[in-house]
Amino acid sequence: MRNAFDAVFLELLDQRDEPANAAEAEAAGPWHVMPAPGGGWAVVADGESPDEGDEPAAVLRDRDLALLVAAVLPGTGRDPLVRLGKDAEPGGYPLQGEGGVLGHLRLFNEDLAAAVNVLELLRRSPLGLARLLAAAGGLALARTGKILRREALEAGEG
Repeated sequence: MRNAFDAVFLELLDQRDEPANAAEAEAAGPWHVMPAPGGGWAVVADGESPDEGDEPAAVLRDRDLALLVAAVLPGTGRDPLVRLGKDAEPGGYPLQGEGGVLGHLRLFNEDLAAAVNVLELLRRSPLGLARLLAAAGGLALARTGKILRREALEAGEG
């Protein structure tokens, strides 16, 4: 595997504890989707290649699923942007974020909170959003374009 740093230097770094942000750095990417040597689609970090001995973050049968993995992978190393409080309040279970309580859910639903977190991460990542749209395919994009155009026109009339 090629690297700009000397192998001895990298071995010395391996002996140290990783900093607190190591998980975020590992997941940050950017990630690329390419054909995997044994078949399927590899999700690899920028600057890495399975042909040079780098292990992909994932190998998937379908390209569309590989695009989705590449889209959300950068958010997996970060602390969640939204969290669901464990204790109900008068309005329900608090959905908490950077600015405090963002709202309340009537039912305790961790899956919903996790899904909102993924969507919030995609909303903040143009590359991730582009990968999601690429995975959606032409028909979904054509219909999405019509919906977005209609909603933009309706919002402009208000």
